[in-house]
Amino acid sequence: MSDLFAPQMSKEMAERRPLADRLRPKNLAEVTGQEHLTGEDGVLARMIASGSLGSMIFWGPPGTGKTTVARLLSGEAGLAFEQISAIFSGVADLKKVFESARLRRMEGRQTLLFVDEIHRFNRAQQDSFLPVMEDGTVILVGATTENPSFELNAALLSRARVLTFKPHDAESIETLLKRAEETEGKPLPLDADARATLIRMADGDGRASLTLAEEVWRAARPGEVFDTEGLGKIVQRRAPVYDKGQDGHYNLISALHKAVRGSDPDAALYYLCRMFDAGEDPLYLGRRLVRMAVEDIGLADPQALVVCNAAKDAYDYLGSPEGELALAQACVYLATAPKSNGVYVAYKAAMRAAKEHGSLLPPKHILNAPTKLMKAEGYNEGYRYDHDEPDAFSGQDYFPEKMGRKTFYDPPERGFEREIKKRLDWWAKLRRERGG
Repeated sequence: MSDLFAPQMSKEMAERRPLADRLRPKNLAEVTGQEHLTGEDGVLARMIASGSLGSMIFWGPPGTGKTTVARLLSGEAGLAFEQISAIFSGVADLKKVFESARLRRMEGRQTLLFVDEIHRFNRAQQDSFLPVMEDGTVILVGATTENPSFELNAALLSRARVLTFKPHDAESIETLLKRAEETEGKPLPLDADARATLIRMADGDGRASLTLAEEVWRAARPGEVFDTEGLGKIVQRRAPVYDKGQDGHYNLISALHKAVRGSDPDAALYYLCRMFDAGEDPLYLGRRLVRMAVEDIGLADPQALVVCNAAKDAYDYLGSPEGELALAQACVYLATAPKSNGVYVAYKAAMRAAKEHGSLLPPKHILNAPTKLMKAEGYNEGYRYDHDEPDAFSGQDYFPEKMGRKTFYDPPERGFEREIKKRLDWWAKLRRERGG
């Protein structure tokens, strides 16, 4: 009896697999969203055609097909496929995998070793891959969502080619949804606006788009079609792709800072809201705005620092969600303010000089002489009290004699109001050209 039903149960279990798993491509040509790698003229397609694969690092956000592509590569190249995860594996696991790969190599078959989340391995563990990569025991394919330049050893990177996987765009997500509808044999019960909303919710993650579609099918009653509001009720919104301690965090704060520096209030406000939406600590953003005020606006508009400190204090006083508006106001103020990094540049130059010249004694004429000995040594001799001078300016030299006169600070030109109006007129013109 059990033998009779075993194949049927196996089929039922296969049909219960998540939709994303059932829709995994069968070959590289079926992979969507990564045509720059898997298309006819893509890097990986060329490698397969040449019959030679090298070690690679797949870098990209979740749900872009890194694991699937690695598995397809091994199949199309005729390699044994081994997969481990850096989260669950240690040195002992690596040794077993390497030994199995050596035995296969002796039998004339090479191994493609796929290491998911490879950035989770520490530096010593990463170094353990080097010998087996060099002697050809394994072709390493590591997958990471983090910037390899920061997370992987230089020695490992020098032996592997980094290939970047892109987030899915709306077109490739739509392709995945159509495939899902063909597999399920029924349309997704969403109107056009709700379908577009679901694609946006996926946030470039192909696997997430199929998971969301699966939730919609489960929730829909016979003949029911959801609009955008109905979709929102049955599908919880996905959190934006953002890790406060990793690349997403640094990329967005960098974009915010450069948009402010570039006097683009619209882009600056957009990136600020992206970080709010992702759950960034608003006080962290307040601190960063203060930094921008002193680094990029400086004395071109001294009020910028006052505004940013007031905004930070206002958020601390009001909390969320009202306090975010104060930070948004400060952000727009900074973006539209005249810019000067004069103090920032001067500070760095003065710091270099302080380190280079050592502990030079200031000129004696500006040193106090509270004792007879110090007076006898010439301390305070010839000092001119600036308030008693014409225009309250003596023009004395205050640098150490052995150092000589230095110029660190170049004051910004005035006419701030004209500069602000010029920037606002420019962005208004740009909006009109963009149709915004």
